[in-house]
Amino acid sequence: MTNPNKCVLVIGAGDFLGSAVARRFAREGFHAVGTRRRGDLSAFVEKIEAEGGTATGIHSDARDEDQVIALVEHIETDIAPIGAFVFNVGGNVRFSVLETTSRVYRKVWEMCAFAGFLNGREVAKRMVKRGHGTMIFTGATASVRGASGFSAFAGGKHALRALAQSMARELGPQGIHVAHVVIDGAIDTEWTRKLFPEWFETRPEDGIMQPDDLAEIYWNLHTQPRAAWTFETDVRPYVETW
Repeated sequence: MTNPNKCVLVIGAGDFLGSAVARRFAREGFHAVGTRRRGDLSAFVEKIEAEGGTATGIHSDARDEDQVIALVEHIETDIAPIGAFVFNVGGNVRFSVLETTSRVYRKVWEMCAFAGFLNGREVAKRMVKRGHGTMIFTGATASVRGASGFSAFAGGKHALRALAQSMARELGPQGIHVAHVVIDGAIDTEWTRKLFPEWFETRPEDGIMQPDDLAEIYWNLHTQPRAAWTFETDVRPYVETW
């Protein structure tokens, strides 16, 4: 059993942004807990341990209420109090609205919005009792404006942003810093290279966002003084049009 004083819980700890955020917090002494529904989590743990940190990888479906309740209870009981929570589930798909099935739309909404609610609610129950904590939700361009082909993703991300706003207003006075990060542009990942190959062919090397640079923003949000909390920050590479 690990017994650190605090941990960071990253829901959606993929190989890029989620893992980068976890590593950043781990370097500051947080035990990093990363979850994903499926896929290998060994690399997530190994990278953090290679830097001298501690980590736990857990498979959990962020859309399943029973699994979420059990996950948070397990972490709080057997690992450490959750001092920082990052909701980083994606759900980005691209279909014409004429070809978007009800199954696709519902699944994306569950991943982006419903899962954010379930995990945020359970973590908030613990943080409110302690009177402090940080909750950060990862947004996207689709959080603030829809685009052709992204009706499902925009619907889910708009809903997540509204959730974060409501939580910030309710929980802020109780000592919980709730923040929303709008990532307006491509992150250098295998997925974005496949979906938007033209960006990587035409943009300069520093025109694509790097996970470690974004992770620094998440850490800075966590360290803000209570007298000057940011709710929403948006980030984009210098070549992005907006």
